[in-house]
Amino acid sequence: MSPKPGVYWTPNGNHRRVVLQKLKAEFVPAILIPEPEVAFLILALNTEKAHNLKEKSLEVIRMYRGLAEESPRATEEEYAFQFEAPHFITLGLLYEANKRFAGGAFAPILRRVDKFLKGTLAKTLEERRERAELVREADEVLAEAVKKVKKRGINHPYVKNYLLARTTPLTRARKTLPSFEQTFKKLRDNLEAFDVSKVRYEDVQRSAIMAAPAPGE
Repeated sequence: MSPKPGVYWTPNGNHRRVVLQKLKAEFVPAILIPEPEVAFLILALNTEKAHNLKEKSLEVIRMYRGLAEESPRATEEEYAFQFEAPHFITLGLLYEANKRFAGGAFAPILRRVDKFLKGTLAKTLEERRERAELVREADEVLAEAVKKVKKRGINHPYVKNYLLARTTPLTRARKTLPSFEQTFKKLRDNLEAFDVSKVRYEDVQRSAIMAAPAPGE
């Protein structure tokens, strides 16, 4: 893709490019497409391999930054198809800062309260950063709670998800959801107040089994 003369963007195939660079290859095979807008359809057009949550989120925030620079008057809603879901934008910022961020644990909450923002991309990017910071703050408190649970000898890999499920301010029965800011501030407060001494290994394990997808899903 060439959004500017002499400048090319690789929306996909970056793993292969990096490997070829490490191998000191003289040439990198590539398909050049003159229409730069195709770069922003890469997630929808990629049928070879489904992106995982981190890959998808990082690709979305990369598209977002590119669009904010090339088309600063564009809006999130205009590119809803390309972004697929609003929480990928927020998660993209978090993964950029921390590649090991537990996006999968926070995704169920984000899916419900993260919406496409009004305004131009040049302006909404700042609000996205603020949202990402709220999630990061909640994650810091969550990490402390996980440490306390592990000190009690409970080292199940589902501990993070279990704690979030027990402290989320959202319930399936709620018809009106709180705002993004209210949700994550309340989540942080709930995590800080949560009594980890009541956590039992068998409860965490049972929750993990119940949350696991059925065979074939």
